Amino acid sequence: MPALHRAIPALRRLRLANTAFQQPAFVRLQAAACPAYQLRYQHAEAQYEAAPTSSASSADHAPQDQPDRPQSKIKPTAESYPNLKRDSRFKEVNADDVKFFKGLLGSGSAVIDGVNQDASEDLEAFNADWMRKYRGQTKVVLKPESTEQVSKIMKYCNDNLLAVNPQGGNTGLVGGSVPVFDEIVINLGRMNKIHSFDDVSGILVADAGVILQQADDHAAKSGFIFPLDLGAKGSCQIGGNVATNAGGLRLIRYGSMHGNILGLEAVLPDGTIMDDLSKLRKNNTGYDLKQLFIGGEGTIGIITKISILCPQRSPAVNVAYFGLESYEKVQQAFREAKKQLSEILSAFELMDKQSQQLYKRATGAKLPLENEHPFYCLIETSGSNTDHDSEKLNNFLEHVMGEEIVSDGVMAENETQVQNLWACREGISEAGQHFGGVYKYDLSIPLPQLYDLVNETRERFQNNGLMGDTDDFPVVDVIGYGHMGDSNLHLNVATRRYDKEVEKAIEPWVYEWVSKRNGSISAEHGLGLAKKEFIGYSRSETMIRLMKQIKQLYDPNGIMNPYKYI
Repeated sequence: MPALHRAIPALRRLRLANTAFQQPAFVRLQAAACPAYQLRYQHAEAQYEAAPTSSASSADHAPQDQPDRPQSKIKPTAESYPNLKRDSRFKEVNADDVKFFKGLLGSGSAVIDGVNQDASEDLEAFNADWMRKYRGQTKVVLKPESTEQVSKIMKYCNDNLLAVNPQGGNTGLVGGSVPVFDEIVINLGRMNKIHSFDDVSGILVADAGVILQQADDHAAKSGFIFPLDLGAKGSCQIGGNVATNAGGLRLIRYGSMHGNILGLEAVLPDGTIMDDLSKLRKNNTGYDLKQLFIGGEGTIGIITKISILCPQRSPAVNVAYFGLESYEKVQQAFREAKKQLSEILSAFELMDKQSQQLYKRATGAKLPLENEHPFYCLIETSGSNTDHDSEKLNNFLEHVMGEEIVSDGVMAENETQVQNLWACREGISEAGQHFGGVYKYDLSIPLPQLYDLVNETRERFQNNGLMGDTDDFPVVDVIGYGHMGDSNLHLNVATRRYDKEVEKAIEPWVYEWVSKRNGSISAEHGLGLAKKEFIGYSRSETMIRLMKQIKQLYDPNGIMNPYKYI
């Protein structure tokens, strides 16, 4: 490579490329005398005009917002899983129970009563998950507005052996947020108060029903950021985020819920209020019981309040989107990003060509880069010093361009472009089910082998005759994307319809594949109903036995979110 090319500042090449990109196509072709390896950082806004569906715009939908597949067509979970039988210990809710709940909660809107009247339409959104894959049969939805009300509900249900299903924003992906049979849904949407925020320490105390976007907006007023970002942040609730130990897009920078949650309040199955709402970063007095509820998926109690540490919001944010020619190049780019961007690297997202093509087909959006590439990456940097961060980013860009690690790319120059680039990543999840359905697998796999699973899964469906371009084939495509920063692959099998043959072809094969490589069958989505039977691929018999003992200790009657988890 010519030494002169290495010495040209990356920022200068960026500006030249942006200018060239905005010229008519025939002018660009005439001017294309530069080496093929020279990266063209095209102007993101000029390249495409995708509507912002990223975390910045909070456009992920809750079940009731999905108009393309009527819920009446969703097969009841009990029929899809015929081996699951309703626990005969549990009582069926009756008119007397509803009377008690109405007397307790007062407001008519706080109880959806499908026992004394036909409330099918009102119950639909609480019975079905947003993927349109799971559907329960609840006849009663309760919406308490205080911890005390939750406590009284739980005591009554425990005393009367009424099974319950805690529910937040209902944006889960493994069937954990909706009932299987007729469990009473306890929805925390009315518990949505932010109680305090310390603008010195960054500690936020809030109800479990606060929407993630609202929590982040509240922290932003004081210059802080909620340490979790999801595509569903406009509808998911922070209590559900904690109960599922949600990971999100920026775990590489801010860490997991286990590290950020300082304390929580929860109601146990017998109505006991566990008050551990500590605001201390150090409290080394006894067992750290709150950790059992983080990722516990509502199986040993209902989280009602949380105390969480919010980091300082970074004023200098940059986002870039790359095209790369191989997964090996993706790993090289990630290695260089960690080395050169280190403390300002806040996201490094992987997307394969198929995921971007599917997103384009589903949304009609124009992709940022003109040419197709086998792989794409989105990186985000966030820091406190614009000049310092820009220098580090420029050095990184110059290096990956000069070493031919990255083939093409765009870099956002304003907030609209930031949202548009993030849309290409965050829009994948919803695009995957645009054609009818999607089988989602959320896996932790050692980085060197992470994409091998996508290739083998795609070959598997090509060879078994289930994937094709017409409606005769249930599978549309197999796509891979995820978080390079924490070795988290999202393997999606996009389908025209849910089909047991597809499920049989991939399960338990996919879990066996992961287990052989010492990975995890659930990186961040949890177990729910979908993965309950497969936990043995990631946990030993000893660990599973200990988990069951904890469940039995806290919930001896088994009323909390039954049929799921373990």
